[in-house]
Amino acid sequence: MSAEEIKKEITPFGRFAFLTGLIIAVVSGFSAIPYLSIILFVLGLLVGAIHIRERETTAFLTAVIALVIVGIAGIQFGELTEIIKTIFQNFTAFASAAALLVALREIFSAAKPQ
Repeated sequence: MSAEEIKKEITPFGRFAFLTGLIIAVVSGFSAIPYLSIILFVLGLLVGAIHIRERETTAFLTAVIALVIVGIAGIQFGELTEIIKTIFQNFTAFASAAALLVALREIFSAAKPQ
């Protein structure tokens, strides 16, 4: 199986992991989910490893930086309800895990001898 065929098969799983992480981040604002941080961390790593291609790295990392800043700012607002704060926290954890892996992959790629 060629690398292109593998990417075509993995892409739907990456999309599924991304959507699952988003849904869990929102749903967990309304009810407690056991082991939530572990679930979001693993899903974030899967998204970073599988769903984000090399050509999407810069745009993805820029978007995650913006979303994490918005998430942290949203957590700091006293007027927000506890549900919205929880959703922001969960989404920030999910996106940060994905960004961690993508950023590390980019660092190792840049440090690799040409």
